[in-house]
Amino acid sequence: MGIGALVLLVICGVAFCGMGILVSKWLAPTSYNAQKLEAYECGVPTEGKSWVQYNVGYYLFALIFLIFDVEIVFLFPWAVVLREVGLVAFVEILIFIAILFLGLLYAWKKGALKWQ
Repeated sequence: MGIGALVLLVICGVAFCGMGILVSKWLAPTSYNAQKLEAYECGVPTEGKSWVQYNVGYYLFALIFLIFDVEIVFLFPWAVVLREVGLVAFVEILIFIAILFLGLLYAWKKGALKWQ
C-alpha cells in the first residue's frame, strides 16, 4: 500500500464523516428553548452551587478500583488458556499478582484505603 493510497483513504474517511455530519445538520429538525438549554440532572433542578469539591479519598478509591479492575481484564483471558500455556505462564501470573498485592499493601500502609 503506497503513500498515495493511504492519503486517499484518509481523505475519503474525513469526507465520509464530514458528509454525515453535514447531512444530519441539514435534515434534522432543531428547536431551541430555555428548558432545552438547561443542564440535565436526572430531572431535578439543581440547588446551590453545582461545582462542589470532593475529598481526594474518593479519587484514590476510584484509582485503586481501576487497578484491580484492569487486573481482572488480564486474568480472565489467561485463565481461559491456562492449560495450553503451561507452567511458565502460571509462574508469570503469580509474579503479576504479587506485584499488585505489593501495591495494595503500599496503598494500605499509606492510608489510601481509609474511608474519610
